[in-house]
Amino acid sequence: MGLMRIVVLAGGIGGARFLLGVRAYAERHGADVTAIVNVGDDVWMHGLRICPDLDSVMYTLGAGIDPDRGWGRADESWKVKEELASYQAEPTWFGLGDRDIATHLVRTNLLNAGYPLSAVTAALCERWQPGITLLPATDDRLETHVVLAEEAIHFQEWWVRHRAELPASNFVFVGAESAKPAAGVLEALAEADVILLAPSNPVVSIAPILAVPGIREALTAPVAGVSPIIGGAPVRGMADKCLSAVGVECSAQGVGRMYGGELLKSWLVDPVDRATEVEGVGVIPTPLYMTSPEATAEMVRVAVESLP
Repeated sequence: MGLMRIVVLAGGIGGARFLLGVRAYAERHGADVTAIVNVGDDVWMHGLRICPDLDSVMYTLGAGIDPDRGWGRADESWKVKEELASYQAEPTWFGLGDRDIATHLVRTNLLNAGYPLSAVTAALCERWQPGITLLPATDDRLETHVVLAEEAIHFQEWWVRHRAELPASNFVFVGAESAKPAAGVLEALAEADVILLAPSNPVVSIAPILAVPGIREALTAPVAGVSPIIGGAPVRGMADKCLSAVGVECSAQGVGRMYGGELLKSWLVDPVDRATEVEGVGVIPTPLYMTSPEATAEMVRVAVESLP
């Protein structure tokens, strides 16, 4: 029997922190981990390509993340941001730290030289040594846009500039229908023994990954999901506003039913949500607060052992 192969679909700060636990579990059990990461948040700013979810995962696993914010670099300075503001250079609402800009400069130069995002991500990971394989969901353009009453705007503008306060009626993944899974994604899924859905935002972190044609069909290994909702509220972030926009109840049961039995074999919920029922899915109550990599590794153990 070879190494167990675990594939995780992830995005955002919750996904990054969950992967710390997956890596801890894998080190203990001799497993191989691949993370397929959301790119729907990716955006051009000041001529630079920003990949927030890929960077959050890379910095978190490489011990370079700002632990208080949960995004961006530790020990950051903001001189470039201040200078841009002095020029009144738009967008003034999106701040890039000086250390963080170095990552975006390297990424943008490599992309402009013709390398696909998956190869660029691998090159960036040479520095950070995340201990897992990090893959973007697609090398193609895929952007999450938010449908408002009169217009649609990029997810970052809705999330960062407007703090998700503008009433949204839907989310569209621009470019998804013509996107292809990034290099390595289908191979990782084909070889997976277990697939885990991180406790990431189901609407704007996990759904954009599943919107890439071919990925959902490739989830042939058993899938365990971890609820991002505990006691009717998101652990962090604004998933409640995203769920409300797509008409899904903000609860462990609401998200479990949104994913459904066609996708999930088991669904981990916090003990406070033990009454959750999802047709055709094994609901497993277990503590879900990611207080440490060890606590999260225990969640991963429960998830892996819940699968056939």
